[in-house]
Amino acid sequence: MSGWGDKPLCFLLVWMSVYLHVASSQEAGPHGPRRPFLERLRRLEEQFRRLQEGTLTRLQAIASNYNLSYNLDVRFQSLEQDSQAMALSMNQSQAAVQADLCHLKTWVRKTQRRGRKVDVKLLALDQALSEASRQLVQHRKEQKVQGTAASCLDVHTLQDTLADLTQLVHSQGARLAVLEAQLGAARPGPAALGLPPSPPPAQTQAQGLSPSPLQLQRTRQALLTSPPANTGHLRAAPGHPPQHTRPTQRLEEICSVGPALVFPNVSTENAVFLLPGFRTGLRALSVCSWVRTAHGRLGTLLSYATEENDNKLVLHGRDSLAPGSVHFVIGDPAFRELPLQTLLDGQWHHLCVIWTAAQGRHWLYVDRRLVATGSRFREGYEIPPGGSLVLGQEQDIVGGGFDSAEAFVGSLAGLAIWGRVLAPGEVSSLATGRAVPPGPLLTLANATSVGGFVQRVNCTCLQSCP
Repeated sequence: MSGWGDKPLCFLLVWMSVYLHVASSQEAGPHGPRRPFLERLRRLEEQFRRLQEGTLTRLQAIASNYNLSYNLDVRFQSLEQDSQAMALSMNQSQAAVQADLCHLKTWVRKTQRRGRKVDVKLLALDQALSEASRQLVQHRKEQKVQGTAASCLDVHTLQDTLADLTQLVHSQGARLAVLEAQLGAARPGPAALGLPPSPPPAQTQAQGLSPSPLQLQRTRQALLTSPPANTGHLRAAPGHPPQHTRPTQRLEEICSVGPALVFPNVSTENAVFLLPGFRTGLRALSVCSWVRTAHGRLGTLLSYATEENDNKLVLHGRDSLAPGSVHFVIGDPAFRELPLQTLLDGQWHHLCVIWTAAQGRHWLYVDRRLVATGSRFREGYEIPPGGSLVLGQEQDIVGGGFDSAEAFVGSLAGLAIWGRVLAPGEVSSLATGRAVPPGPLLTLANATSVGGFVQRVNCTCLQSCP
């Protein structure tokens, strides 16, 4: 743009020098030829003025175009920045969508896995209900037959016993009469001693020393017409006879239970890991603990998961089950439903769950009393080692996948796990605080990882535990 401004200036200076030279030469010469020259000079001046106006107009147009190009550059830079910001936003949105899709896929897989587990459990429950119904009908038939036979046997037994008693009473009455006769012959008569005469033996028998035949007949008739006593017997498990009811021991007498774990609320963070878990495979198992809860359901007491199966060993209840009902699972989908409604009163109760692969037998003890038993539950099965053992939560994956609907709320104390079947005497000693059976695999001393709001409390006696 500076080149266009210098050319008119040079042109103007050249023409001015020419004009001055011509003017000076006309002053020296005659006045005749000055008019055409002035006219040409005016025309040249007019042409120069028009040239100057055109140059100015061109310069203004160039300046306007430069301003327009500068504005275009600014607009292009602004558009480039907007496009970069939009691309960044699109990348962030795409990353968020990808993360949401990953979460959704994980949730779908988890839901599908749970759905398959629920289907398998429902199928197993249906089969168990069918088997239980069949066994109940068969048991009722057997009980009816046994009851009828026992009633007939009891009636005949009572009749024989009554006849023996009648004969015994008569013989004792006769012996008493002989003894009284001998006593009367050996001592002075009552008249000599100033005593009233003694009644004859027949009168003595009538006054109660020996019942009369009429009284015996009435007693026999009453026994025959009375309903027979219930003679049903509880079939005890081999090696585990039913425990007799004993006075409940006071909690202040049960001490040395070790630390207690308090699970205060429903949360998927409240979990306790027992390490190092099972080092060897188990073909027998005994799990015992003091439990207290007033939550209305038990939740999950224990969960053992491996990479192969997340329900290798589970004691859990959830919202969908009846209050107090707990599924005892060994190698999902096989399970047994245990009745533990008595544990929901907010008091301390002692619980022992025992299982053995021999004939698949299992026992449930509550407060030293055998409340349930069965067989053919995972017969010949072995619980594998190397899994994750968690208290208070049910694992859907190894070490995680917790569900608040299956969380435990309450307190656990004195928990221990043995790799063998405890004898009834050992269960009783453990529940009364007298002795701990030797050789536990795991106790609460192995609770190395306590998460969430779970509290570990050291109690002197059970009554002082929260």
